[in-house]
Amino acid sequence: MNTHRAQWPRRISLGVLTLALCACASVTAPTMMPLGFELPAAWSGSVGQPDVGNASNAALVSWWLRFNDPLLSRLITQALEANTSVRGAQAALQQARALRDVAGAGLWPSVGGSASAGRNRSGDNSTNHFQVGLDTSWELDVFGANRAAVQAADASAQASAATLAGVKVSLAAEVALDYISLRSTQERLAIAQANLSSQQETLQLTQWRLQAGLVTSLEAQQARASVEQTAAQMPALQTTVIQTIHALSVLTGQPPAALASTLTVVAPVPQVSGNWALAFPADTLRLRQDVRAAEFQVLTAAARVTQADAARLPNFKLGGSLGLNALTLGALSDGASLAAAVLASLSLPVWDAGASQAQLRAQQAAMAQAHTLYQATVLTALTEVEDALVALQGDRVRLLRLQNAFEAADIAATLARQRYGSGLVDFQTVLETQRTRLSSQDSVAVARAGVSADQVRLVKALGGGLPPGDTIPTLTNPDSSRTPAP
Repeated sequence: MNTHRAQWPRRISLGVLTLALCACASVTAPTMMPLGFELPAAWSGSVGQPDVGNASNAALVSWWLRFNDPLLSRLITQALEANTSVRGAQAALQQARALRDVAGAGLWPSVGGSASAGRNRSGDNSTNHFQVGLDTSWELDVFGANRAAVQAADASAQASAATLAGVKVSLAAEVALDYISLRSTQERLAIAQANLSSQQETLQLTQWRLQAGLVTSLEAQQARASVEQTAAQMPALQTTVIQTIHALSVLTGQPPAALASTLTVVAPVPQVSGNWALAFPADTLRLRQDVRAAEFQVLTAAARVTQADAARLPNFKLGGSLGLNALTLGALSDGASLAAAVLASLSLPVWDAGASQAQLRAQQAAMAQAHTLYQATVLTALTEVEDALVALQGDRVRLLRLQNAFEAADIAATLARQRYGSGLVDFQTVLETQRTRLSSQDSVAVARAGVSADQVRLVKALGGGLPPGDTIPTLTNPDSSRTPAP
């Protein structure tokens, strides 16, 4: 018994020293694979003044405030808090972080406790037996398999965080686009109603002239047809308004008709105030949430390759137990016998029919897939930004031209109606000018909404839209607080 007590401290010291030396072994964090092509220094269709010194999305945070529409801001804020997609992404992030902690726990020893009590009887004699003890085991991460698992889980958790940020960016843009569509449709409905009133007045004037014998029934029927055609546009516009309200209600986590009373109040299409510079360097795309998530997936795959490679190498484990044995329960605290043991084991895969090598090849192929997906994500991001810039430029020019056309059409329609009342022009001229004015005014409303929507799409393509307090995850090594110190 005394021999065991004397040898136990030396065994403990030897085990701790061995574990400390093995804990010093670390695995280098996988580095980002090259993209495979050069990013442009600037966009081919930049808008505004370049902001090359700002390589982050800080200037694009809460971009919806630039539209100066409190209701739009409130809807986006509510959607970011209550939308089901956001809640699902948040749950996925919590799961990924929990799995990261599970992997991190594998770097530490596991300790378990046990207690037992027994009674033996032999003839008239009986004896009691009581035992308490601690068991510990530690897998020595000599070749970095466990540490690679932690790195993979950590990168996967950061990919989930980037995915959550991407969901919020897409959601904010979707709410804004639906809101712009709603206001645009309401404006077009108001335009149709105003033109309908004007055409009804023209119809009334034509009927009076028909009664006076100044025109034939042909002009009266043409005027009636024009009124009916304009009136026929309204049900479709009203349906679009209601359906868009339903979409916005669901996006904010509410039943379809929850926002009906709020959004039926007509308001203008939100416009960005001032000169909003959106010419960011192309390298900014590396901060896009989907691009960052793809980068983390590459890091996850690279760590899995390291883990699969280490699985083909020897595995070292240390274990030990410490227990007290006594014949009575009270003797456990004084006079109990001490039982201690230390066990070191080595396992080495000898032959597994090539399974471990095949697993390594599978992980290498998965890493190649992740890198290809990363390249595709960057190319998609480049295309979205370039397309958004071109669309914004084109729609701005188109809006200017349409505004000029509407001004001319409005003047022409007014003059034609006045001259028709005086009998100076035929009714066909009145109809043509009214149709041109309606078409031009409706096109202006659509183009104005298109410019606002283009700005939203450009912000989304640039990766902007995180609300205040949200951050984009960065490429980091596993948290040092979860790694045993040497």
